[in-house]
Amino acid sequence: MKKKKLKKGNKRKLLFLILLVPAMLVGITLFISVYYLFNPDTVKTALKETPKILWEMDVPEENIPLYKETAEQYDIPWTLLAAHHRVETRFSTMDPLLSPVGAEGHMQFMPCTFVGWSHPTCSELGQGAIPEDEKTDPGVIEAHGGYGIDGNGDGIADPYNLTDALHSAANYLAKNGAADGDLEKAIFQYNHSDEYVEDILYYHNLYKKEFSE
Repeated sequence: MKKKKLKKGNKRKLLFLILLVPAMLVGITLFISVYYLFNPDTVKTALKETPKILWEMDVPEENIPLYKETAEQYDIPWTLLAAHHRVETRFSTMDPLLSPVGAEGHMQFMPCTFVGWSHPTCSELGQGAIPEDEKTDPGVIEAHGGYGIDGNGDGIADPYNLTDALHSAANYLAKNGAADGDLEKAIFQYNHSDEYVEDILYYHNLYKKEFSE
């Protein structure tokens, strides 16, 4: 069976397309390189934020009243609380709600931070060996100076209950500077990472802008 030959005009079109694509890529690369020379900060920011934009998640509407009510009690911005929820567990879609290092629940508290570092089993990274019944006991938490809060008034402070977890996170942020307006200090205390601070502030500012319109 004989192969059909491409017509002369079609050959030219194909050749044109083959040459056009690399030329466009080179042109785009040159444009970005030249633009970067004069606007390095803008390009760096755009490249850094592109993954966040591509993987953006909407704030769950059903959570917004809870964010607002909780944040108001602790005198912190509700968008800060929402930003932490987004970064820590992607609005509780992470499964399981337990990190490899032992951080627990919707807002990823280390047990010793939740119950209190004066608990006799607490050391090093803060996983501890706290009995399960003590982990959620408001009396034990108060005695050891922990940040865990019984937000829904059911008698236990449970990091796996969203209301309790948000109250606990708001309590932590408020006591570490957020209630005084020092958001960066509070965020850094929550997780000692400059990148983490940048991520939280990114979402905090994004939600402020989104919900002020």
